[in-house]
Amino acid sequence: MPITQILADNCRLYGDDVCLVEINPERKGARRVTWREYDLIEPARSHYYRREITWNIFDEKANRFANLLMSRGIGHGDKVAILLMNCLEWLPIYFGTLKTGAIAVPLNFRYTPDEIKYCLDLAGADALVFGLEFIGRVEEIADSAGADRIMIFYGAAECPSFAEDYNELTTDCSSLPPDVRVTDDDFAAIYFSSGTTGFPKAILHRHSSLMHACRAEQAHHGQTRDDIFLCIPPLYHTGAKMHWLGSFYVGGKGVLLKGTEPKYILDAVSKERCTIVWLLVPWAQDILGALERGDILLSDYELGQWRLMHIGAQPVPQSLIRRWLEHFPNHQYDTNYGLSESIGPGCVHLGVGNIHKVGAIGLPGYGWEAKIVAQSGEGAARGDVGELCVRGPGVMECYYRDPEATANTLRDGWLYTGDMAMQDEDGFIFLVDRKKDVIISGGENIYPVQVENFLSAHEAVKDVAVIGLPDSRLGEIAAAIIELKPGLSATQDDIAAFCHELPKYKRPRRVIFADVPRNPTGKIEKPKLRAMYGAEGIVATQNMG
Repeated sequence: MPITQILADNCRLYGDDVCLVEINPERKGARRVTWREYDLIEPARSHYYRREITWNIFDEKANRFANLLMSRGIGHGDKVAILLMNCLEWLPIYFGTLKTGAIAVPLNFRYTPDEIKYCLDLAGADALVFGLEFIGRVEEIADSAGADRIMIFYGAAECPSFAEDYNELTTDCSSLPPDVRVTDDDFAAIYFSSGTTGFPKAILHRHSSLMHACRAEQAHHGQTRDDIFLCIPPLYHTGAKMHWLGSFYVGGKGVLLKGTEPKYILDAVSKERCTIVWLLVPWAQDILGALERGDILLSDYELGQWRLMHIGAQPVPQSLIRRWLEHFPNHQYDTNYGLSESIGPGCVHLGVGNIHKVGAIGLPGYGWEAKIVAQSGEGAARGDVGELCVRGPGVMECYYRDPEATANTLRDGWLYTGDMAMQDEDGFIFLVDRKKDVIISGGENIYPVQVENFLSAHEAVKDVAVIGLPDSRLGEIAAAIIELKPGLSATQDDIAAFCHELPKYKRPRRVIFADVPRNPTGKIEKPKLRAMYGAEGIVATQNMG
């Protein structure tokens, strides 16, 4: 069945139960309100600390948006891009899109105007829904990107002239389900990823992929209706949404938290009675650091119901989990491996019963197969390093409009991940290195070529290489090795100021002035640079964060 059927079933079974809660702890002194109160209060609606909706309201909002889209000619095979920060409207807009038979296209909220336009054009988006935070970026491209697209603004502010207001448009739309047949085989979503070139690829998935994510997540973590899932990462990311799908599948509540400070996380777990929390490594490190410094006390919170902490999106240090279990000895723990091409996390996972194997990414997940392929193309022997490949119901259909990249990645039903791995004698898979040079910092991908191209525009830069260096909190940080032009100079501060035009997460955290080695074919020798600066070389650098 299509994933939209789960929403209909949850409404039929649990319609008046709260299904989603939004918390913004940075809104000081605000009172708690329900969705209906919230929508009746026009001024300063964004200033409320907590909002909630029931399954019935979720479905009504999705239906209104679906009927709006259909009134504008959006239907099967069309694409609706979503550029919103996490909020209660995000998921109803996503599901409203799916109810029309159209394809949802979530966009990274860190995209620059040029990246937004590139992704809209690549996906062939017919509509864009964007939030208050993105008015400036969308305005920059409105003349070109908005010419043949429906532009819909959602937010507690005056609607910009180049768009139409979401609240006004949906008010008069029917809240009844649209009369559209959607099947498992219909295309459902396009998610964006990038290779080492930094150009995003559009990853196309069917409803069957989303349904498998529901089943796999629930099989891995045993969610029931009584579980409450705390969602902190952005919903455009497959990791956040696919983990939430395990709760969605059984009619469980989800809590959307805006903010990652340790106090915010523990406060949300305590007040909302959360039982399952998915963290990135930096957030777990911050919680441990705050506990160990005495900045927060576990005795100030009600945490006895919290049963599972799972973590992913980057390699997890074994020491982190050992420290975590010292503070939370009763927690189940799991780590998850996945890609957007495999509908997010879970194609490989450790499993809550395998904590003795911390350090591994685990075993093939529910419904998945995995193999390690040697450079020869043959299966690698246990203990030998090769490329990790996965196969299962969540593998993407293709890279949209990129048959060459699709053919390189999908072979005989197997997804070649580009990650190098090995299996131990028990079959547990360990990541060794990435075949590509993508840097994963705090769960976000940084594409070195993008940063290198940007830095190359500096008048004093002759050559530049960007590599990942190990970092205890973020997993990796981006380091720029810069070779200056003869007779010209630049300082650390010069480079830091120049990089202010980059999104913050892409800015190099370290800068090293040195020669950039290249091989005879002109390629940068990044393994050599990692060996040079991965440990001792780090002391010769300056923190640019």
